[in-house]
Amino acid sequence: MSLQTSAESPIPVRRAAQLIAGWVARLGKIWVEGQITQVSRRPGTGVVFLTLRDAAAEISLSVTCPRRVFDAVQPPLPDGARVVVYAKPDFYVSRGVLSLAAEEIRPVGVGALLARVEELKQTLAAEGLFAAERKRPLPFLPHGIGLICGRSSAAERDVLENARQRWPAVQFQVLPVAVQGPYAVSQVIQAVTELDQDPGVDVIIIARGGGSVEDLLPFSDEVLLRAVAQCVTPVVSAIGHEPDSPLLDLVADLRASTPTDAAKKVVPDVAEELTRVRQLRDRARRCLTERITREQAALDACRSRPALAAPHRELDRRTGEINTVLERAQRCLMHRLDRAGDELTHTWARLTALSPAATLHRGYAIVQRDDGTVVRAPTDVTVGDTLNARLAQGRITVTVQQATT
Repeated sequence: MSLQTSAESPIPVRRAAQLIAGWVARLGKIWVEGQITQVSRRPGTGVVFLTLRDAAAEISLSVTCPRRVFDAVQPPLPDGARVVVYAKPDFYVSRGVLSLAAEEIRPVGVGALLARVEELKQTLAAEGLFAAERKRPLPFLPHGIGLICGRSSAAERDVLENARQRWPAVQFQVLPVAVQGPYAVSQVIQAVTELDQDPGVDVIIIARGGGSVEDLLPFSDEVLLRAVAQCVTPVVSAIGHEPDSPLLDLVADLRASTPTDAAKKVVPDVAEELTRVRQLRDRARRCLTERITREQAALDACRSRPALAAPHRELDRRTGEINTVLERAQRCLMHRLDRAGDELTHTWARLTALSPAATLHRGYAIVQRDDGTVVRAPTDVTVGDTLNARLAQGRITVTVQQATT
């Protein structure tokens, strides 16, 4: 039954603490999973004090464990180890603190951790967090780069040195965080959120210099992966070395095999870019020169053609042809005229030879009657007829006195 209280009839704190302790006591013994932190061995006591932490939810519970139980775990548990604890919850009324009294501690094996990582991988893949279409392209030359890495780590040194060798003017905003252990997930998430909200950061690099499977587990944490997936700024994962493949590599917009590789992929090489610019400039110059040379050759070819090189030559040729035709026409005409003249002369000679006038010039005369008929025989006239005699020059009138045959 729920406790009946009101503002007029409250219960004191000690009573509330006693009730909470009773409710907790009824919970019984339970198995709890988490990460071990803040292990404390107090001299002269048979109890080990530690904290069991849930990295995803940022919740922790204090745990008291008999020394013999803690020491029985082999190999010894390092800070940040993932374990399952069989414990009885206990609420200390005098201090108002909830604690777990551990009776058994079992480290979570690598196989079990990898199985959970694989299960998470399938879940996130089904949600589309690994899809290529959701990955954002990196800018060609980022003005500001956010770097999340361990404090004074080799990964930080590799990224900064390689990036500045490639492009000395590049600007970095470095946020040192824990890259392993119980606080790694929360600190990395906080750093990612801070850099994603910074308008001066164009790319975020999460870098770490490799490690064991257990050391890289924070970068396969679901909460961290979802935080990275929600980022607006492109994220580059540079965790470990080539064989290392935490789930962050699949969620990030770009995976780099090493921190050095991340610097090479994010920052362009100024020497390579200058060489590329020179090559492109030379190629453009060659193309332009070849184009000008080709067009000049075509122009020279056009200019070398007779029609353009010596335009008067064609006129002279045509003039010569015309003169030749004119001369030929003149020769033909003169020949025709000469031949026609000869023919006319011959015709005139024949005509003259056959003309009665020629006969008259030889002393003959043509005798005609008054009506113009020609007298051809003596029988055509009688004595006393008057006839006209036509001579070569003029006419005479004669009278027939005698007609003989």
